[in-house]
Amino acid sequence: MNIAQQLNASARPLISVEFFPPKTGTGLAGFDLAAQELTGLNPDFVSVTCGAGGSAAGPTLDICRQLDGLGYKSVVPHCTCVGMSRADLEQTSDAIVAQGLTHIMALRGDPPKGQTHFTPAADGFRYASELVAFLKERHPGLCLGVAGYPEKHPEAPSIEEDIRHLKEKVDAGADFITTQLFLDNDVYFDFVARCRAEGITIPILPGLLPVTSLEQINRMRAFCDFHVPEKLKHDLDAAQDRPAKAERIGLYWAIEQISELIEGGAPGIHLYLLNKSRTAFYPELFACLSRVRGQ
Repeated sequence: MNIAQQLNASARPLISVEFFPPKTGTGLAGFDLAAQELTGLNPDFVSVTCGAGGSAAGPTLDICRQLDGLGYKSVVPHCTCVGMSRADLEQTSDAIVAQGLTHIMALRGDPPKGQTHFTPAADGFRYASELVAFLKERHPGLCLGVAGYPEKHPEAPSIEEDIRHLKEKVDAGADFITTQLFLDNDVYFDFVARCRAEGITIPILPGLLPVTSLEQINRMRAFCDFHVPEKLKHDLDAAQDRPAKAERIGLYWAIEQISELIEGGAPGIHLYLLNKSRTAFYPELFACLSRVRGQ
């Protein structure tokens, strides 16, 4: 069964983790440790973000190969439109399939650093829906994930229009949706309801980041704005001078989110762990994830 089929199955929710290609020697050492340790979490699948310039070739496929060698069940590379012509995307998708990978996260991608607007490459794609259609035509057997923005894409004028664009990705052949991070579960449940009303029926996997400080939240909001509940903001603010306490606050918040999401019918949990295994093995969080998996 591919990931979409597993998410649709009612047996149990799925747990997944996102990795990113490290850019420094220190980052590589941290990734190697996290990749080895997180096998103990036994996630149902892992995804790997793109390297510099948006390409899934090179570092991303190297990371995918390493994760596959460690025994992860399904490894899902990201593939974006950033700086990529159709010829580049043909080469990249062919390389992914040649490596034996059967899933791709198909994304438009963010504008390069220092740019505020996305500009497609010559003979490239402007929208993720175009990329999805391209990949489905070239490799019909691929299972494709796409991104969903519970609080709308920063470039969208409204949540309604953003969901219409999401529907275009689904109609082009997307098989499942992974959301950007959110800290208020009502946002997710409202997003799912809006998607269903728009005729989007594929699984919608919630993406969570166990936050560790207000500073981290502010950094993340610079890329993708999201609502921060007042209680979480207050508690983290009160713990600014005590990093260990702030980390515990964020982890317990994530545990409450996970429990409520699963009870509310979410098909699983996607964790943005930022290449850090220690977060997942915080005893209470690991126990929560184990309960989700039915272990």
